[in-house]
Amino acid sequence: MIERSIRTPIMHRAVAANGFVFFGGIIADDLSMDMAGQTQQVLDKLESYLAEAGTNKECIVSATAYVADLSLKKGMNDVWTQWFDPEHLPARATLGVADLGDNVLLELVVTAAK
Repeated sequence: MIERSIRTPIMHRAVAANGFVFFGGIIADDLSMDMAGQTQQVLDKLESYLAEAGTNKECIVSATAYVADLSLKKGMNDVWTQWFDPEHLPARATLGVADLGDNVLLELVVTAAK
């Protein structure tokens, strides 16, 4: 069975299937913040989405981070490594992209076990 939740005008933010929950492109709300600030906001949003889907950050198995400027990656990594327990770091790829939209520095896509 497939369960969809957190509907937006263009997608469902979370889709659960076969014991996994897939979370689509999460961005910060306050785009005036630097990379660290946007990363913290994205992770805070993710934590609430995980809870709504019946899982938690320890169950994240994979993440893809799309960043507008790879030179800012350290700011993302500093927040990332503080947010996760070192024993529960997921597999992750970080991709530099040309344009995520006005002032968007980070968009995160995550898969978690349920």
